[in-house]
Amino acid sequence: MMNKVVEEVTRRIEKRSELTRKTYLEMIDSQAKVLRDRDRLTCSNIAHAAAAATAETKENLITGKGPNLGIVSAYNDMVSAHCPYRDYPSKIAASALEAGASSQVAGMVPAMCDGITQGQPGMDISLFSRDLIAQGVAVALSHNIFDGILLLGICDKIAPGLLMGAASFAHLPVAFIPSGPMGTGISNKEKSEVRQDYAAGKIDKVALQRMECKCYHSKGTCTFYGTANTNQLVLEAMGLMLPGSAFVPPDTPLREKLTDYAVKQMVKNTRQGEHFKPLFKTLTAKNLVNGLVALLASGGSTNHTLHMPAIARSAGYILTWQDISDLSEVVPLLVQVYPNAVYDINALQNAGGVPVLLKALSKRGLLHEDVETVFGTFTDQLKTPVIEGDELEFVDCGESKDPNVIISDTGCFREQGGLKVLHGNLGDSVIKISAVSKEHQHVKAPARVFNSQYEVQAAYKEGKLNQDAVIVVRYAGPAASGMPELHTLMPVLGNLQKAGYHVALLTDGRLSGASGGIPSALHLSPEAAKGGLISLLKDGDLIDFDAEKGEINCLTSLENRRAVTPDLESEEQTYGRMLFRVCRENVSPADQGASFIFKEVYVRD
Repeated sequence: MMNKVVEEVTRRIEKRSELTRKTYLEMIDSQAKVLRDRDRLTCSNIAHAAAAATAETKENLITGKGPNLGIVSAYNDMVSAHCPYRDYPSKIAASALEAGASSQVAGMVPAMCDGITQGQPGMDISLFSRDLIAQGVAVALSHNIFDGILLLGICDKIAPGLLMGAASFAHLPVAFIPSGPMGTGISNKEKSEVRQDYAAGKIDKVALQRMECKCYHSKGTCTFYGTANTNQLVLEAMGLMLPGSAFVPPDTPLREKLTDYAVKQMVKNTRQGEHFKPLFKTLTAKNLVNGLVALLASGGSTNHTLHMPAIARSAGYILTWQDISDLSEVVPLLVQVYPNAVYDINALQNAGGVPVLLKALSKRGLLHEDVETVFGTFTDQLKTPVIEGDELEFVDCGESKDPNVIISDTGCFREQGGLKVLHGNLGDSVIKISAVSKEHQHVKAPARVFNSQYEVQAAYKEGKLNQDAVIVVRYAGPAASGMPELHTLMPVLGNLQKAGYHVALLTDGRLSGASGGIPSALHLSPEAAKGGLISLLKDGDLIDFDAEKGEINCLTSLENRRAVTPDLESEEQTYGRMLFRVCRENVSPADQGASFIFKEVYVRD
């Protein structure tokens, strides 16, 4: 039977979103009534679109007989996860031609890598790039000559941004085409130890560099379970890509077959195909909840507490942190991958991947099975792709091949999901609780307050943090500095914890999926720059951080205090950050998705 809490959360989302979803569907219906967007185009319009096309594509565009698929790609050859996409347009074109269709690259979107910009000025525009990508998708598809959309994007802000943009064209069928992870490098345990040794001054930068290059060493996504791989798992769970396709490695026969199959199936999904399936039918509240349940059961990235509300809003739904928190109470942790454990994403794939996880959740009544997916129904999501002879087949996924990584049967790694919402007198925040061992989940200690992660690093190097403490980093929220990730803090806090100190982090900034074993209250809302009470904290204020209870409170009175706000904009005037001032001024709060294209205040229950 379906879990009552999952049912109730879904009903609550639908009820809360009656007006916004209705408005959204009316907009999509007005677009669908055109029947085919290209019918609006003049002969001159089409001539421009066909001018540089191949002979086959040009003939298809002139006659309009076959569907034309629009590709929106995040390819660049610097970001390892997107490097494989270089040759996808030509492969897609060949597959489409075999299916009696054509394809064109509608547009490219920026694809910055948080791993490259970590701790750098560029990190301040990383989160904003998600909404910028959504706008880029709209620009790419504005030519209105497409009958279906293929999205090529994987990493942190890119995949959510692609989906948010495509949601504006939900009268057309839409699918993601993944490219897969790189091979396993050195162990995550060794990676963390080397980083901590460098932070402690025990090794030089050359030794650190050699280690890092062993971690990130080839084409494909990084192998830890951060935001990029969480995107892939959640999108597959939502039914927006082929079942079992999220974590198949690049440049393998199976990956090639999957891409070819996906293109040919998408041709069938167009209005000119055998079974028209526009995106609005596969981007519903139930599909969203299925994605959230998979997110929680796998211990996915905290960034998705920002992305999922924004994705929901792009489709006319209002999703809150409380919805996610309530689901987390009943969804067990069924997956162990780094940073929750030693295993990486390739181990997850070898254990059975997303289909096995969905099957285990289905057995527990935690997923909506009455959903449509891009490539079939819920039952199809429980199949795994294999090559039989020279043909691609989808067979029953079976059970977990490694119960240390995925639990199929009874039992779980934790009784509750990987993410949790913390409430308290300073506001609401989120924690990746699955990454924090039980003995570190409750810290009661004085605050050490900083206005940037770099101040924390400096204090550590000067030996000023050798104590039990709740490290507070404020003015790191979306309206202050674009909400950069604060990963430079992890080696520092890891060393303090290793030295025996009870430490935790409280911030209005973020840390994504790799927050390690430090109890970290992230995305605190309201943020300091918007008058949040975190702006009133001082060194020595007593903070009770109790992740197990889901509470974090300041036990010191904050009455009669006034915040001293730093000159935030003066820090945002270099490396292009000044161009994003309009984003900082118009961004919504973290608990509403931190979006500058969906700024309006949400209706509360």
